[in-house]
Amino acid sequence: MKILLHICCAPCSIYPIRVLKTHDISVMGFFYPHNIHPYTEMKRRKDTLISYAEQIGLRIISQEGYNLEEFLRNTAFRENSRCHYCYYERLKAAALLAKRGKFDYFTSTLLYSKFQKHDLIRSIGEDVGKTVGVDFYYDDFRTGWKEGIVESKTLGMYRQQYCGCIYSEKERFAGKSLTQT
Repeated sequence: MKILLHICCAPCSIYPIRVLKTHDISVMGFFYPHNIHPYTEMKRRKDTLISYAEQIGLRIISQEGYNLEEFLRNTAFRENSRCHYCYYERLKAAALLAKRGKFDYFTSTLLYSKFQKHDLIRSIGEDVGKTVGVDFYYDDFRTGWKEGIVESKTLGMYRQQYCGCIYSEKERFAGKSLTQT
C-alpha cells in the first residue's frame, strides 16, 4: 500500500512515519508551504524536514512556490475560520497529488498534533478524498505526541513555537487575548 503523507514539519512527522511503516505502508512525504509565515519560518521548517527525510530515506515532494498572498486573501476578515480554509487547502493539494501519483491513500501529520482541530481535519480529509477519488487514511497519531517530542529533541531538530500562519504566530507570541475582538 502506498500513502502520501502531508507533512507540516519534521518534528510532527516522526511518529506518523514510524506508525505507517510498522503497518508495512510505503510512505512518501508532501510539504505544503503556503500557510507558513513568515517566509523565513517556512524555509527553516522545509530545510529541517529535508534534512530529516535524508536521514531516514524518505522521499519528499514539495509544493512549488510560496503563495502567501492567496492565503491572506482567503483568511482576511475570516480569521476565526482560518483553520478550516488552511486544512482544506493542504488536504486538497495532498489528495490531488496522491491521485496523480496513484497513491492508495493520503493523510496528514496534522493528525499528530494535540493542538489541531482533529475532528475537523478528519471530516475535511474524508470529504476531499471522496471528491478527488482517493481515500483519506485516518489514524489518531496523537497517541505518540510525547514520543515524537522526545525524539525530535534527541535529534536536535528545529521545533517551531506555533502552528504556521501569521495569526497563530501572533497568538503564540502576543497572547490569545490580543486576538479576541
